[in-house]
Amino acid sequence: MNALIIIPARLASTRLPNKPLAEIAGKPMILHVLERAIQAEIGPVVVAAADEEIAESVLRSGGKVVMTDPNLPSGSDRVYAALQQLSKEYDHDIIINLQGDLPLVDPKDICRVLQPLENPSIDIATLIAPICSDFEKTASSVVKVACAFSGNGKLGRALYFSRASIPWGEGSLWHHVGIYAYRKASLERFITLPESPLEKREKLEQLRALEADMKIGCAVIEQAPFGVDTPEDLERARSFFK
Repeated sequence: MNALIIIPARLASTRLPNKPLAEIAGKPMILHVLERAIQAEIGPVVVAAADEEIAESVLRSGGKVVMTDPNLPSGSDRVYAALQQLSKEYDHDIIINLQGDLPLVDPKDICRVLQPLENPSIDIATLIAPICSDFEKTASSVVKVACAFSGNGKLGRALYFSRASIPWGEGSLWHHVGIYAYRKASLERFITLPESPLEKREKLEQLRALEADMKIGCAVIEQAPFGVDTPEDLERARSFFK
């Protein structure tokens, strides 16, 4: 597959202002994510920056960056805006949206997100990991997914995403990891869709795709990567590098 990784990043964050530039082990968080994306060795990596400060940090490190409108409503919109600017330079059929707040993401997991797209019926691919704690099971900040599996149980198709604990009953529960791989045409279609009713209710944009009958494939990874969203998360992330 011909993949391009785009990392959307902006300084505006209600819970952790200037998050992409928060220092971890002597360098901004966005650079940790950039390095891990490069280590995946699956294609070019570009940061879609909403702010000059982010762009300057990436450029000083030798990374590739494009500027995007800071008023765009979501990371997906930022990825698509960057793609439009890059279309003359890069011609890739798979676009990976890698969140810029995952400084500990395993490069192998970034590669893993491509596997569901080996099925030509899948429009969008993403990652899921087993839920291992009561906190993950009940916290609204942890997105859960009901997934239909086939074969060896390592690949499946998303039936629904929720901030509630789903599905009901005995069995495994799955933590959704917000890394996406889009077919180029699927990203173009997704961006043109209006915000859907369930998306508004759950505050989860991936439900827009499901409500539009787009198929989302899921690949299982062993553990959800640690994401940084609050000052407490940042301190915990720093502790991993000591």
